[in-house]
Amino acid sequence: MRYEIDSPLLVSLLPTIVEAEDGLARLDERAARATVAEGFAERRHFFDAVGALWVAGELVHIEDLVLHDAHMDTRTPSHELTIAHSVLRVRRRIWTAAPDWALAPSGLSALAGGIEGEGAAPEINSAKLLADEDVDSEADGLLSAELAEIDAVLERSQRLLDSHSQLGAAELLAPPDRLREKRSDDPLGLFDDEEWDEPARLRAWRKTVVIADSLPATLGAALIFDAWEKIEPLRRQHWLGGLLVASYLRARGKVTSHLFAFYAGLKTIRYERRRARDRLTRLQAFLEAMVESAAAGLKEMDRLSLARTQMEIRFRDRRSNSSLPQLADFVLSRPMVSSAMVARELRVSSRGALNLLNDIGIREITGRGRYRAWGII
Repeated sequence: MRYEIDSPLLVSLLPTIVEAEDGLARLDERAARATVAEGFAERRHFFDAVGALWVAGELVHIEDLVLHDAHMDTRTPSHELTIAHSVLRVRRRIWTAAPDWALAPSGLSALAGGIEGEGAAPEINSAKLLADEDVDSEADGLLSAELAEIDAVLERSQRLLDSHSQLGAAELLAPPDRLREKRSDDPLGLFDDEEWDEPARLRAWRKTVVIADSLPATLGAALIFDAWEKIEPLRRQHWLGGLLVASYLRARGKVTSHLFAFYAGLKTIRYERRRARDRLTRLQAFLEAMVESAAAGLKEMDRLSLARTQMEIRFRDRRSNSSLPQLADFVLSRPMVSSAMVARELRVSSRGALNLLNDIGIREITGRGRYRAWGII
């Protein structure tokens, strides 16, 4: 008597599920105990933002993204760079909120721009971000008069637009239950496509989250991402799907030490496989992307741990008020740094920043006389 297993799910998908579950568990355990966990988590934001644009077919250099995030651009930011920075900011917003905030209706509405009403603000769990918000509030108070004038101009413009926007006769005669709610910030329909019902598509996508909850965490994450790719709820924020995958893994307790960089691994998968017609092939490609991202994260953590050990040897016998420990933490949290970034972060002069960079012994990655940059490769 012969016993055969001919199910494609068991033969093709189950080994990849086990590999993905094991890889994510190892990465989460290692990141939770590592001394470079905070810097590693921050660096993954940058790599995932660049990977999101790579998957979309756009090339954004990570050096340009780091400089743009520090408001030190060397050239005019491109449209792709602006989108990558939006991905970076959304990742930070998801990370500082509660684990299940992004998948909740209020959180998803806020991330999507409030297309289903005003979304609740995320619960901030970082004291540093709260301190930064206090500083920003003081700066805003100095510009209250100017902001009030701008608000008045915007209000007059909004009233003028509202006076010219009228509902069509067909919409007035249509039944009330079939009328779509128009965005309050887009009365002329310049950004909202009437034939692309984003609220209905988001509701359809949320139903797949309920189905994914009954599956293993990695398979459920692959399933909701596949549903996001097929349903396409948001046309202008299609990259949000990979960030929701990371939030889902965090909410399921699979990766809690940091926000998983799904796009960093997905960009290594061939386009033919992640956009295949066969759903089984696509799910397997998404699971392999998790494996690749987890493996890359473990290798990067090894590099960061080795670099931190080498830097600690250099400032071990320094005075207690030395700026080298702060510089080490800053270098570990960015893919690359410049002397101007170090000077502003440590509040030292440009010459002092160069001296600190030479003392700490990290590698210069540009090899140029101007626009020099240092980083851990």
